[in-house]
This record gives sequence, structure tokens and C-alpha cells, in this order.
Amino acid sequence: MGNSGLFVQLPQAMDIDRHFVSRAGYKLQHALDTFGIGVTGKICADLGSSTGGFTDCLLQNGAARIYSIDTAYGQLDWHLRNDPRVVILERTNALHAVLPEKVSFVSCDVGWTTQRLILPAALSLLTVPGDVVSLLKPHYEIKKSPVSVVFAHTVLDQVIKQLADKGIRVKQAIPSPLAGQKGGNPEFLLWIPKS
Repeated sequence: MGNSGLFVQLPQAMDIDRHFVSRAGYKLQHALDTFGIGVTGKICADLGSSTGGFTDCLLQNGAARIYSIDTAYGQLDWHLRNDPRVVILERTNALHAVLPEKVSFVSCDVGWTTQRLILPAALSLLTVPGDVVSLLKPHYEIKKSPVSVVFAHTVLDQVIKQLADKGIRVKQAIPSPLAGQKGGNPEFLLWIPKS
């Protein structure tokens, strides 16, 4: 537990029976399982989709439609690109994304964009009730790498306080079951429900 008083749960064993297009899928699956969030039949948005690990995870968990949003072009896995449930919005900044409908669930893995910027944008896309799960990368929040585990928790506490100051309540934060691929930095998964 950090200074914020927020409960931070240690990672459990991962479900390795599933196969995702990237490591990110395992991170989101861990969050969905731990937070008890179901996405079956839901309309979702994946902010910072890249190759599509989160998008793939949402599809495998029964999402009806996913808006896959990324500033890049051509990174989304070919299998996902051809899935009729995936609406691809490439060359689109998630901070300014406009969707034709509200969604019930938003996942965020945006790297260079801080949580205090992306989460208001993510919440604006949601129905009520709805949920956001965001991958917090402490080294991007402070623009420094590598980040020790102890310092990563300090950054987590700072981010949660910054979000609270903006009226955004993080219900739960858990360590990612996998460290960042480049540099092995600790990461966290944040759950922000909207009700």
C-alpha cells in the first residue's frame, strides 16, 4: 500500500492457455480477471492499439465491437485487421478521438501520453456505467528509465493523487504480470469505473 491508501495487489499466475498477438494481451487479461470485468457483448475502444494485444484480448473475451485507435499506421496484426468486429482508426490521436457511439469499456496503452491526459479522454468515450483499464508505465510519466520497483510505486501514488485532483477515482491498481519489454520497467494496471 502506498501513501494514497489504495490497495495494490501482487500479480497472480497468468493464464498461459490463451495466445495473444502481443504481450499486452496477457496484461489486459490479468486485469479483466483480477478486477472481475466482463466484456462479452460490449462495445469497446482500445486507445493505443499498436499491434493489437489489448484488442485481441477483448475479442477473445467476447467483445461485440472494438474501436482500435492508434496514431501509427499499419501496425495492427493482420488477423485483427480482417476481423469484422474491429473498427480501425489509424493515424488518430486518442486524445482527440471521436467515435460514432459511446462504448462500455476502454483500454489504454498509450506510452508517451501521461495518465492525467489520456484518462479524461477515455472517460469521455464511456457510457454510464462503464469501465476503463489503463496501463500505467511509470517511466513515461516521469520521462526517465529505468525505474526501480520502489520508485515505480512512488510514481503510482503521485499519478493517483494527480488524477484525484482532476476528479478521477482509481478504484484499484495492480502490478502488471509482465514488466515492460524494453528495459524491464515495472508497470501497473489501473481500473477506473464510471458510474
